[in-house]
Amino acid sequence: MLLYNSATHKKEEFKTHTPNHVEMYTCGPTVYHFAHIGNLRSYIMEDVLEKFLRFAGYDVNRVMNITDVGHLSSDADTGEDKMLKGAKREHKTVMEIAKFYTDAFFSDCQKLNIKRPDVVEPATNCINEYITIVSGLLDKGYAYLAGGNVYFDTSKLDRYYVFNDHNEDDLAVGVREGVEEDTNKKNRNDFVLWFTKSKFEDQALKWDSPWGVGYPGWHIECSGISLKYNGEYLDLHCGGIDNAFPHHTNEIAQSESYLGHTWCPQWFHVHHLNTNSGKMSKSKGEFLTVSLLEEKGYDPLAYRFFCLQSHYRKGLVFSWENLDNAVVAYQKLIAKIATLTEEGEVDEAVKQKYHETFLQQVGNDLNTSMAVTLIYDVLKAKTTPATKLAVIGEFDSVLSLSLLEKAAEKRKELVAQQQAQAQKGYTIHGEGDDAIDALVLQRAEAKKAKNFAEADRIRDELKAQGIEVTDVPNGAVWKRI
Repeated sequence: MLLYNSATHKKEEFKTHTPNHVEMYTCGPTVYHFAHIGNLRSYIMEDVLEKFLRFAGYDVNRVMNITDVGHLSSDADTGEDKMLKGAKREHKTVMEIAKFYTDAFFSDCQKLNIKRPDVVEPATNCINEYITIVSGLLDKGYAYLAGGNVYFDTSKLDRYYVFNDHNEDDLAVGVREGVEEDTNKKNRNDFVLWFTKSKFEDQALKWDSPWGVGYPGWHIECSGISLKYNGEYLDLHCGGIDNAFPHHTNEIAQSESYLGHTWCPQWFHVHHLNTNSGKMSKSKGEFLTVSLLEEKGYDPLAYRFFCLQSHYRKGLVFSWENLDNAVVAYQKLIAKIATLTEEGEVDEAVKQKYHETFLQQVGNDLNTSMAVTLIYDVLKAKTTPATKLAVIGEFDSVLSLSLLEKAAEKRKELVAQQQAQAQKGYTIHGEGDDAIDALVLQRAEAKKAKNFAEADRIRDELKAQGIEVTDVPNGAVWKRI
């Protein structure tokens, strides 16, 4: 498998510390509000990656955090605490907010067929782990106390900026417009490991520590949780591209300084979902959720299909028109699969050939659009319908679009339509092929709805299969030519 590595800026052969086993970590949500569909694009692509690794024969241990404390609204360890912001907005406690939005997040994931990670750990459960790491960094000289807080000293590193080649002035934390500089820092890029002195005097969650009562910095959480559940050697770390700096940069700095060896060699970053006005974000008010999609009549899996049509390393532009186009394509794909029956036996040689093609094509940097193309290739293949269904089912174990389930539902609808048409005196005369009968009926329904473009498309599809359709009073006759 080839996978683009954000740390080396190139596609590389994916390797693991232990053969056939992957220790995988994905940054989870900060549970102060609903996840918007831009956030969820990352989780969809990470879900596909995990399922593809399992498809390829790896045993995967996937760990994800839930940030329920300490995530500040600025990247500079300044600004408003996001969890406190949510609690104030809704007049609830921080833990009530965390519970409600954690449940909402996993409800959205279920609707999108996103598998729950093997380990899901709230940040508040690992305070002792953070204290151990911070103490170790102090002992090794990588951290210092100043103004009541514990800071990581970035000047002790040979290389701090891992994911880019920007100069320090461009990436300096704490000196951007509208951000107050923390004068306790020795260096502008140092970051807080543990707060005891904070402008949040009403911080709801605090714990005893060797440095006083306080709470962990945001970045230490992922290091602590990963070390606890993935061990000292992480194979694959995932997240949105906006986490590359400073969050993932700081994770590497503190983890490798604490461990004394390379921590994670492979980094997987999903790019933004954009609107016509730029990156989708909660602060801009462009707050599209799964629930909103449902309210507007969209199947959440149509949004998943929309995401899979684009490569994870490209920005994806969301518009209602683009989503509508994806809906049409998704529904047509399901309709095509619905015409298949279990007729014939599964050709294991053909199935194995497509299995290997899928591994090769999708294994080239998680090329999900190619995976969708392969489904269409299978539908056109000269093999038994049972083989086609078996292959599509294998592919969908990774893509998770519920293709066979939705096709079965569609097939029931078509049977019901056929029965209704028969009661009305509409009869299809053919050679006893339910799949062809279904297409002929779809064509008739399209003509009845005056959707002549769709009727012509189905006619051409039938013609490509060597089927000639003749309309007759109260029905149609088809034959193979």
